[in-house]
Amino acid sequence: MAGKNRKFKSPERGTILYGINSVAERLRKDPASIKKIFLRNNFKNPKIEKLLKNSKAAACRVSESKLDGIKDISNHQGIIALARPFSYRDFESLLERKELIVFLDRINDPQNLGGIIRTAACLGGVSLVIPKHKSCLITDSVLHVASGGENYVAVSLVSNIVNSLLEAKRQGYWVAGAVAKGGADIKKSDLSFPLCVVMGSEGEGIRYGIDKYLDFRVSIPMQGAPLSFNVNVAFAIFCYEILNIRAD
Repeated sequence: MAGKNRKFKSPERGTILYGINSVAERLRKDPASIKKIFLRNNFKNPKIEKLLKNSKAAACRVSESKLDGIKDISNHQGIIALARPFSYRDFESLLERKELIVFLDRINDPQNLGGIIRTAACLGGVSLVIPKHKSCLITDSVLHVASGGENYVAVSLVSNIVNSLLEAKRQGYWVAGAVAKGGADIKKSDLSFPLCVVMGSEGEGIRYGIDKYLDFRVSIPMQGAPLSFNVNVAFAIFCYEILNIRAD
């Protein structure tokens, strides 16, 4: 059994989705990506059962102990799906989508990255870029927090953020840096043009070497305590304000 567990966890062999929302959204949007679904023997959920019937995805019922053996977690909610590895998009395809593009530099917490993907899915019109090095990639844990949001958001994985920013600039995009202090008020800025936004880590901000490619900086006005927003919250506010400006 231990060997089988290692097989399921291998990223080369697929992604493990767990929890009702994560599996339900994948069944709804991309059922062909699912190889097999494992349900606890006493699992009952009308939404999942209807989606399974419509998608014709392969499913089987197993004991609690066998389900726990597939993924060593406690919050799988009685359902686990083995799916194809997460599919990143080419950066060029993001530029063609004409959406707001957000570069996430050194976001290392799976909770934050998963929350950002979920937020982007709810807002709509936002694509994401993450670097291959010194950043969290799309893992099983990230997808669980995203709760199916990955099915609605284009995510690109790039080797070099600077090169991608320069390519975006060549294609008419401007580049804004999201900073805690010292930037223009996001609520008073005209950001209706093709735009990339760079967001850095909570502790260190935007990496040195990337900042010189920013066309300008924007900040969230705060009247309360001298603290800073969690990166997921900051992402939500920045994107909400920019999308509102575009909608006017």
